[in-house]
Amino acid sequence: MTSPRALVLSGYGLNCDFETQYALQLAGFEAERVHISQLLREHVSADEVRSLADFHLLAFDGGFSWGDDHGAGVLLATRLKYKLQEELEGFIGSGKLIIGICNGFQAMVNMGLLPGFEGRYDSREVALLANDCGNFRNDWIHLEINPAAPCLFTRGLDKMELPIRHGEGKFYAPEAVLKRLLENNQAALHYSLPSGEKARGRFPYNPNGSLEDIAGICDPTGRIFGLMPHPEAFHHWTQHPDWTLKKENKKRKGQPIEEEEGAGLKIFKNAFEYLAKNF
Repeated sequence: MTSPRALVLSGYGLNCDFETQYALQLAGFEAERVHISQLLREHVSADEVRSLADFHLLAFDGGFSWGDDHGAGVLLATRLKYKLQEELEGFIGSGKLIIGICNGFQAMVNMGLLPGFEGRYDSREVALLANDCGNFRNDWIHLEINPAAPCLFTRGLDKMELPIRHGEGKFYAPEAVLKRLLENNQAALHYSLPSGEKARGRFPYNPNGSLEDIAGICDPTGRIFGLMPHPEAFHHWTQHPDWTLKKENKKRKGQPIEEEEGAGLKIFKNAFEYLAKNF
């Protein structure tokens, strides 16, 4: 059986494409890094052109697309929206998956791919603003996963730790939009305390001032998901900053030291399982 195919965006300032491709491959995908120009059919030969129709998952990965000029993810969103909107809507309509991580999430909300109310994927209704702390945050954070969310990427998960690295991660929405997101359970991830309780805006547990501690949202179908933390950066336990402490504790207790999967990999495995079953 052929594995589901994943398209990972690359080029013009994106810099998490190799990590995202690798995490998808670990999850079982046949993952390909595709330069934005190959999708836009600009400055490439005919045999270098790639079509969304040939893939099952589209990954908007992290980085600083176009140097975050005019705002994080703005130029990437503009280029893709006005060149590929019809293709994107066809991709979504066929039941395929989209994930946006950090800069990818920023681009997706600018394009209107999220929150996707009533099947509309071209209307900007939420934003990711500059962090309330006033600076770039590079840290590990605790997350509480909403079990009622339709998000298929987070199925079977309850809480996890993931790294963040962003300067514009504050989730914002007008009151009516925020209420609708919460009522629809489209807020799939929340920043939390180590205990699993919501951070309730407390810094640094909520690292950017996001309303309702929202760290990630999905569309009503659960097939389109955007989040600020980086799941691709925690696919192996040795990527966690406390891994040496955990190793030493096991050693002193005489417990075996075994290879462990990082919590972020489950997000990609959930996507693989859905596509393997449905395509």
